[in-house]
Amino acid sequence: MRILFVAAEASPIAKVGGMGDVVGALPKILRKLGHDVRIIMPYYGFLPDKVDIPIEPVWWGDAMFQKFAVYETLLPETDVPLYLFGHPCFSGRNVYGGDDEYWRFTFFANGAAEFAWNYWKPQIIHCHDWHTGMIPVWMSNSPDISTVFTIHNLAYQGPGREMLEKITWCPWHMQGDNAMAAGLQFADVVNTVSPTYAAQIKTPEYGENLHGLLSWISGKTRGIINGIDTEKYNPATDRLIAQNFTPETIEKRRLNKVRLQEESGLEINRNAFLIGMVTRLVEQKGIDLVLQTLERFLAYTDAQLIILGTGDRFYETQLWEISARYRGRISVQLLHNETISRRVYSGIDAFLMPSRFEPCGISQMLAMRYGAIPIVRKTGGLVDTVPFFKPTENEGLGYCFDRYEPLDLYTCMIRAYEGFRFKDAWQKLQVRAMSQDFSWYRSSEDYIKMYREVIGEAPELTAKEQKIIAQKVK
Repeated sequence: MRILFVAAEASPIAKVGGMGDVVGALPKILRKLGHDVRIIMPYYGFLPDKVDIPIEPVWWGDAMFQKFAVYETLLPETDVPLYLFGHPCFSGRNVYGGDDEYWRFTFFANGAAEFAWNYWKPQIIHCHDWHTGMIPVWMSNSPDISTVFTIHNLAYQGPGREMLEKITWCPWHMQGDNAMAAGLQFADVVNTVSPTYAAQIKTPEYGENLHGLLSWISGKTRGIINGIDTEKYNPATDRLIAQNFTPETIEKRRLNKVRLQEESGLEINRNAFLIGMVTRLVEQKGIDLVLQTLERFLAYTDAQLIILGTGDRFYETQLWEISARYRGRISVQLLHNETISRRVYSGIDAFLMPSRFEPCGISQMLAMRYGAIPIVRKTGGLVDTVPFFKPTENEGLGYCFDRYEPLDLYTCMIRAYEGFRFKDAWQKLQVRAMSQDFSWYRSSEDYIKMYREVIGEAPELTAKEQKIIAQKVK
């Protein structure tokens, strides 16, 4: 199949959230399975620092009374063709933000549609979030190009109908109050990045005022769990961590904990219960719950906490102040750093993720890959990836709580703290978590079936696809 991914992000060259992980990993796997998958994304001003880009474009186009250029290169360390949409409006060093954000990404979506019509024609355009929401509308007039629309974050829905009609072409039959709603209605298939989130967004609590529309289109909605790059994130070979280890050599992992304590300014104590967070510091991620719970938890236990991330200035300030009061027990690193994140995953005992909502979540899977036990709220993809730990039955992968309340989080953290005291059982839990298969090969099977369904082919995998996936999936 010929599939064009259209997105604002692609890891490792431009990643802000989970969308970047999906767009950077899934095309690589699909190409290994024999499909012609390519990516088009904006040519941000910082990209020449991360990837070699030819001076001359491969194609020039016009959209919204503007000329744009398209440059062709490869996604780093892959054979995935990467097309970069070049225009001065994307020359800054930021992915999102600015007063012209709605105009910029609508222009990008329009240019990507022109590219698909006039330069490289795919069978399927895989659109990601509101930035590409108008593409399914325009492609509804092109029966030979099907569209898949993936929801990564329903909270951001793009420009409203009034603005869209002023800046771009809106067909007479277009429906929807904003770019996200238009994409949902006109895409041939809509998918979310976990089955539980696909069900939750049909309710008022999670639907961001689109729950009625999402219920109406439920027949074409799918939920496919995200994967992680198990080759890149591999504690047995990762050069960014202090000590490599495997499930069979889990005892070597202790050195990573001591090194992390040394490097982050925490008291060196291998017996302390070390909790970590690698996250955006925003309300969605449950930072308000952490702030309401943390001091009581520290008073009851000898636990330590390390937080890595950036976000809302209010949360950054609150965390910075509390870390100053608990020197040696709390370390707050207000930055985004891949090396430090790997060291956190490989050194902490438990990974805290008390999200208000979570479409899928990658961090909890990365944590388990490196032997850190998740403490999560039962929502979205966290339900699908972190089954509740039942020590008497020797099953489950993490500690979970239901209500978005400080007391519920506190109780869950105490249960994890008490569980950590039983070292043999905790180590068995770590080994079980590390042994899970969260690779993209497992998820790719569902994506291939969805793609074949959308173009009217039988969804069964070919013998070649089945063989490759069987070799990679445990």
